[in-house]
Order: sequence, then structure tokens, then C-alpha cells
Amino acid sequence: MKTYSAPVNGSAFVPIRCDVCGRDTYRVAMRTEAYTFVRCDGCGVTYQNPQPTAESLQARYGGDYFSYEVENEDNFFNLMLLGLADIGFERLAGLESRGRFLDVGCATGRLLVHMRELGWKPQGVDLCGESARYASETRALEVFVGTLEQARFPSGSFRVVHFSHLLEHVREPRGFLDEVRRILTPDGYAVITTPNIDGLQARLLGNRWRSAIADHLYLFAPATLGSLLGAVGFEVERTVTWGGIAKGLAPRLVKAPLDRMAKRLGFGDVMMLLAVPR
Repeated sequence: MKTYSAPVNGSAFVPIRCDVCGRDTYRVAMRTEAYTFVRCDGCGVTYQNPQPTAESLQARYGGDYFSYEVENEDNFFNLMLLGLADIGFERLAGLESRGRFLDVGCATGRLLVHMRELGWKPQGVDLCGESARYASETRALEVFVGTLEQARFPSGSFRVVHFSHLLEHVREPRGFLDEVRRILTPDGYAVITTPNIDGLQARLLGNRWRSAIADHLYLFAPATLGSLLGAVGFEVERTVTWGGIAKGLAPRLVKAPLDRMAKRLGFGDVMMLLAVPR
């Protein structure tokens, strides 16, 4: 089953250059009836081209998306905790030095509540107004409605900037990561979770892969994301992956060892990177 994606009916699309390296030559990587993914001839990143306009994207994150986030928040929260444990977040960020924690794409704010309970000073950003209001009114969280760039946080504002399953939705990932770098403290951490197009499932399934959806604009591999992070002033300290094969695609006796191998050997369906400013 594919990841949730909003209907594309009524969306306006425009051809683009690769935002990672600026090249405008590419090969078709995956094609569906509604959208096409290409692989850049310059940097090798996979991206949707043509892409929906900013206005079309904004329209996708409304009531239906909010309902999806509320319905699945427990599952998403538990997966984020597992990922943070795998990446060694608590040890690397330092138990003795809690600071400001920003979650970009914070949805209903479940992770921010957890971080507040641990002693962090949490803040969120989300494009979906319904989700932001829920987080603010139900959980007393400070959440900016809009994009990270629109929030205009002062430089060096946050010890940690976390964004889970967000980067693949961004029309200009290079500019987004530049902004993350700017608002981090010199000893800060960026924690990034995104689908892994170099994983086993993507290779096996092609355009049937669950992350090959209309809402995903850029699909990274560890190498392409690592190169982009390096280009904007980050150093990747650690990368982990998980998810060998999706539930329902293989018997349990096959899935369990594949999942273990994916984490150990790095061919998982999802990856998390821990990056620090250089």
C-alpha cells in the first residue's frame, strides 16, 4: 500500500531544473498516469518533473490531511522514537544540555509534547493550519503555520532541528537545508528522516513503491542526500535505515530477517541522518 497522498485533480504543474545541482537534463526514472519522476544527469537525485506549483501544494494540506495525521499520530510517534533511538539522539545531543527543539512538519505536535516532557523547549512549524491549531489549542504548543523559510527564525535559534518525512515534500530542498543550517546553533544537530530510493523496496517495486507518490517531490538516496548536506555546510555523523520489506509483501518468516538485515546493511526503505554544522 502506498503512503497517503492528496488528490492531484486541479493541481497546476510547471517544469523545473534540479534544485540540488541546477541541471536541466535528466532521464525518466518512474512514470505514472498522473506524474513523472526523473533522475538528474548531474547529481543523480530523483525528483518529480514537472512539479506542482506552491499554491497547488498548499491546497493539498487541509482537512483530509489533518484527519490522516490525527488518525495515525500514535504510529508515527512510535516510529519517530524508534528512529531517534537508532540514531543515538539522546547520547549525541547531550542529556545535560537541553535547549530549543524545532520540529518542522510537526503535524499534531505529539513529538513536541514528548520533548517538552524531557526538558526541551519545543517549537513547531507546519503547513497545515488545522494541524497547527490542534497542536496549539490542545497541547499548548507554539507552532508557526507556513514554511520554515516564512517563519524567519533568528540565526542560531535551535539546538536541534528535526524533520521527519518532510524533505521529500519540499520544492526547494537546497534552500530548505540552507535555512536549517542558518537557524542551528554551532553545536546543533539536524535530524532528518526521509524515504530511501536506494532501498530494496524501491528497487524491486519501481513506480509501485509506496513512496513514489504525487506529494513527494524529491526522493533521496543516502549518497545524494549526503552530498547535498555537505554542499550546504553539514557533516553527516550517522546514517541508519530500516524496513526491509513492507507488511503484506512477504511472509512473516521472510520479513523479519529482511528487516534486521536492512538495518544492519543499510538497504532499508526509510533512512534517518544525523548531521552537524561544519
